[in-house]
Order: sequence, then C-alpha cells, then structure tokens
Amino acid sequence: MDRLFLDANVLFSAAYRSDSGLAGLWKLPDVQLVTSEYAAEEARVNLADDTQRQRLNKLLRDTVLVPAISATTLPQDVELPEKDRPILLAAIDARAAYLLTGDKEHFGKLFGREIAGVRILPPADYLRRRHRAKRGEP
Repeated sequence: MDRLFLDANVLFSAAYRSDSGLAGLWKLPDVQLVTSEYAAEEARVNLADDTQRQRLNKLLRDTVLVPAISATTLPQDVELPEKDRPILLAAIDARAAYLLTGDKEHFGKLFGREIAGVRILPPADYLRRRHRAKRGEP
C-alpha cells in the first residue's frame, strides 16, 4: 500500500471543481492518503466558495490528517522556501512513500528525488508510475 502525502495545491485542485481529475486519487485502491493540518488549512483559505470548501471537507474525511510537525530542519542538501518546508517535513514525519505536489516552482527541482524516504512527484507522474507497475513495466 502506498502512503501518499498530499500538498495543499493537490487538495485545492481536487476540491476546486466537482469533476476534478485529482479527486480520483480518493478512489485508488491500495493507497492511504495523508496530509497535514497546515496543508489542509492552506487549501481551505484559498478556495473561493462554500461549495468548494464542502468538497474539501468531504475529501478530508477520507484522508489521514497529521498534526504540525516537530522537526524544523530539512536534510542538508534540500532548499525550500519557508512556507514549503512544513509540507516536506510533515511528509517525512508521516512516513509517506510519496509527496504529491503540483508546485513546480518550489518543488520542481526535487521531482523524482527521494528525500528521507519520501519520493517527490507531481500527481500525474505518480499515476503514470502506478499504471506502468500494474502492467509490469519498469
């Protein structure tokens, strides 16, 4: 079972439209979706209306919420803006296998890397990997 940590932008995108493709993450078998209170709140404040926030709340009911993290130091070779550090640290603390994020500007240079046991990927890359693995491809 894959433990997937969802960044705020993934939560936001899944809740933004009722037909969001990212909402399909909640239908995947053999995954456990995880996020932090920090990421959930960031998504919530950026959603424009109550209907979107209700969709987010519904998604969060099927998501493990982890509290604020205790660690404050990233691994030495990782640089992230202050606002993004709690996301990676929470994913590490939650022992996620993957951190899914659409934030190319800040996490893009880390895409495909494994940091303290967490592989950072855009959601589409994770889904492609999963599809290839299901077909027995490398």
